Amino acid sequence: MKSLCIYCGSSPGASPVYAQAARVLAQAMVNDDIALVYGGGNVGLMGVIADEVIRLGGRATGVIPEALLQKELGHKGLTQLHIVKDMHERKAMMADLSDGFIAMPGGVGTLEELFEVFTWAQLGFHKKPIGLLNVDGFYDGLLQFIQHMVSQRFLKGEQAELLMAEAQPEALLQRFRSFVPLQVTKWLDRTTI
Repeated sequence: MKSLCIYCGSSPGASPVYAQAARVLAQAMVNDDIALVYGGGNVGLMGVIADEVIRLGGRATGVIPEALLQKELGHKGLTQLHIVKDMHERKAMMADLSDGFIAMPGGVGTLEELFEVFTWAQLGFHKKPIGLLNVDGFYDGLLQFIQHMVSQRFLKGEQAELLMAEAQPEALLQRFRSFVPLQVTKWLDRTTI
């Protein structure tokens, strides 16, 4: 892995544990010489992880749409900042620049980005690892809901396993290092429809 796309909030969240987890993830990435690819802002958890990667001497690449450059305050100290025309171009570029994806705590934008790459993996469009940094149980409810989708036969169990979850950055990165993509067809009960 040379680079990881980190999805996270443009807000810091209610607890300081989220920012601390961003700093720990940044340290683990820099220790492993893994570059950061992210949304390009300097606010919230986005700014925390980028600042820490830069402070530690790592590489940080941001991708931000022109319309969000002022709202998310495009980071001025990055290794690279790509300014793109829209969110579709942003997400495509972030995916192209990355060898895997981690969602930290965040809002609906974080979830939207996560579920897009999760869907792409389910459809076989990429074979990159995807993980949740489940800081302080932030994603417990989401993980339960994914298991509900499996029990209701809208998602295969093997496909649910494409989304790894760990509470600690180093544990998640270790799972990424040993990741082997699954060869599973998307559809359940296709012959019975």
